Amino acid sequence: MGGQKIQNPTKNFMSESLWFYGLASCLKLLLIPAYRSTDFEVHRHWLATTHSLPLSRWYLDETSPWTLDYPPFFAYFEYILSLFAHLLDHQIVDLHEGLNYASNTAIYFQRISVIFCDLVLLLGAYRLIRNLEPTKRHLIWVLVIWSPGLMIVDHIHFQYNGFLLGILLLSVSYLKEGKDLMGGFLFAVLLCFKHLFAVAAPVYFVYLLRHYCWGRRLVRNFGRLSVMGAVVLVVFAAAYGPFVYYGQMQQVIRRMFPFGRGLCHAYWAPNFWVFYIVLDKGLALLLRKLGFYIQAPAASFTGGLVGDLSPFVVLPKVTPLTTLTIVLLAISPCLFKLWRDPRPGMIPRCVSYAYTCGFLFGWHVHEKGSLHFVIPLAIVAGDSLKDARHYFMLSVVSCYSLFPLLFEPQEYPVKVLLLLLHAILMWLCFSAQFSGKADGKLEVPAKEHVDELEFKGSSDAHSDERGFGIGWIGKSYLLGILVVELWGQFLQPYLLGDKLPFLPLVMTSIYCALGMMYSWIWQLTRILNSP
Repeated sequence: MGGQKIQNPTKNFMSESLWFYGLASCLKLLLIPAYRSTDFEVHRHWLATTHSLPLSRWYLDETSPWTLDYPPFFAYFEYILSLFAHLLDHQIVDLHEGLNYASNTAIYFQRISVIFCDLVLLLGAYRLIRNLEPTKRHLIWVLVIWSPGLMIVDHIHFQYNGFLLGILLLSVSYLKEGKDLMGGFLFAVLLCFKHLFAVAAPVYFVYLLRHYCWGRRLVRNFGRLSVMGAVVLVVFAAAYGPFVYYGQMQQVIRRMFPFGRGLCHAYWAPNFWVFYIVLDKGLALLLRKLGFYIQAPAASFTGGLVGDLSPFVVLPKVTPLTTLTIVLLAISPCLFKLWRDPRPGMIPRCVSYAYTCGFLFGWHVHEKGSLHFVIPLAIVAGDSLKDARHYFMLSVVSCYSLFPLLFEPQEYPVKVLLLLLHAILMWLCFSAQFSGKADGKLEVPAKEHVDELEFKGSSDAHSDERGFGIGWIGKSYLLGILVVELWGQFLQPYLLGDKLPFLPLVMTSIYCALGMMYSWIWQLTRILNSP
């Protein structure tokens, strides 16, 4: 070898992944002094609850309005964090004296704990892309580790979505490798951390039943079904067992599913129900103009309050059961496809599609829920030009829909810069990924990615050889986002003053909902048209 050192690809890849994580962490550290939502106090109070009270009192405590309403594994996670918080500043975990406590120690501890937990997200992405070529790896690092949505929600607004999405990516990575038992185990663990991820449970159930348990031998089928069932049962027993012992399961479930909060969040998430609400208000206004007596609603969807507002005056009232039925119906085409053809390469798309359905048609959806499908969909964003164009638009829309979370003036340049930088990076990465198409050359995939090639289909490979671009429709839609933002930030205050203060929020929700609905239809078509 002429004295040349042979480089270790695995070591180089690990160094690369740590570099991406380290650079993202530096930016996150700079965001520590930024705006914090009430979620910061929510999680601080959960630290105090789990540290100060015995386990039997965790879901009964009402010292603060921010009662514990996540599944038990997340409560255990908060308890572990509280042990370290107590060593740094005991008042962080003081149940009574620590209310609304936000010392520098508390702020730095909680902020850094989110950054540290993002290592799970790094691990999940690492397992999914470790066998890909460098260009595609770099693309996915940018889309996942440098996600502006995660920056806004976790590291400014304050939540712990990064490590939960990391568990989801780990589960998907094992399913893609054919290790169904481990994939199912990790998904069960995820559900015991945050129950909102259960929207993808039908996808997991159908896929695992068909791919792992179904076969020609009855005894083998029953054995595998029993093993999978036992694994899931053990996970849920570890999470909920103590609360079953204390006779508190009803209380735990009541906390986890507070259906009294109403159809929509205080800020409308950009989903289907935005159009339903607007249609109801439009019909009510029209009927009043025609002389019909229409009783004014007792509360307004845009009142900024969390609660069961129930303002429908013309259209039928929507119930939690209605939204659940619609979500399941929306997911069902994907489930039929999985049952007929349970290929591991379809899992990232199907999981993302399920979360898209939950976001668009679910009950009391938070705008932050778009992360549940934007992050896992990044894994297949570079599979074809069509996927790249769709993801570019979806990522921009998702990030822009989160802008109202940061409403203070000092954060405005931050969120704008995060979105612009991410859009530029995505464009550069997608252009590099598909640069070989400019002269009609197509990359030959590695042997281990035959499944992904089959999913893409031959039509994608030859559909467009001009390189990456979003077309005039995409550019027009993005221009519309600019118009909505200019109106809300500059024109409305100048032209209308204090009138219609919630109009910018409504415009943002409606316009982003158009993009989300398009993404839902596109994803469904993509799955159904797979060969």
